[in-house]
Amino acid sequence: MEPTDSRRPEGLFVGLCTLDVIQLVDHVPGPDEKLTAREQVVAAGGPAANAAVTFSHLGGTAGLLTGIGSHPLGVAVAADLRALGVSTRDLAAGSTQPPAVSSVLVTASSGDRAVASTNAAGFRLAPPADLAALVAACDIVELDGHHMELATATARAARAAGRRTVFDGGSWKAGTEKLLPSIDVAVCSEDFRPPGADSPEDTLRFLREHGVVWSAVSRGERPILWAGPHDSGTVDVPLVGVADTLGAGDVLHGALTHHLAGQEQLTRRVFTEALHGAAAVASRACVSFGTRAWMRPR
Repeated sequence: MEPTDSRRPEGLFVGLCTLDVIQLVDHVPGPDEKLTAREQVVAAGGPAANAAVTFSHLGGTAGLLTGIGSHPLGVAVAADLRALGVSTRDLAAGSTQPPAVSSVLVTASSGDRAVASTNAAGFRLAPPADLAALVAACDIVELDGHHMELATATARAARAAGRRTVFDGGSWKAGTEKLLPSIDVAVCSEDFRPPGADSPEDTLRFLREHGVVWSAVSRGERPILWAGPHDSGTVDVPLVGVADTLGAGDVLHGALTHHLAGQEQLTRRVFTEALHGAAAVASRACVSFGTRAWMRPR
């Protein structure tokens, strides 16, 4: 499903950017154990950044609003994103502290991952003075819920400008309840558990009660559960041989945002086709190790 016009859709992605150090191992080491990784990837990462990279790879024009800083590791992160077609607005450009770093071990036999990360704790990002202009210049806005003050201000600006907002709910974060009323589409993982929610159905109900009209919960290889204003259902996920699940949710959101950009109205057909197309892209990303290999020509 393509956007309704021929120009490149423009997406603004707001949230976390990290430096990912990803190693493929036979098993996660135990206490005092050392092992040699089979492969290694060092790349820019984080939910919003990976979604922006996906959006760009699929043919969109992606802008990333985040905090990276001027530390040499941050310079490398920005260079990696630039090479992948993502235009970055660094709201922490004056900081000399290292960027957030994610250390990731991927088990070769299963594709399971173990992650340690500092996330967004190192930066407090205030909304830029030209936020309204940044939002008005794009077709769609995707937010991952990190840097919550920035996320909430951007979502409200998007609602005021009539721009569609997409929320990546990886996990519940303090302040999320203030963000949701300005969200049009929310796709959350099973780990996203709002207060009082014990099941994906509870999560979908919570989102609806807080103003989100179109929502879904992804569950790995199991069907995606979705809900709209009048009905609900499931979308099957393609079955593939999984090599690495790292970043699959980020790819899902980047692809979903690309599918929804340029669509004037959301209907059951538009939403479910977008979920189906995004799931296909995310499944393709799981077949290879790392967060970039899936983008190489086959």
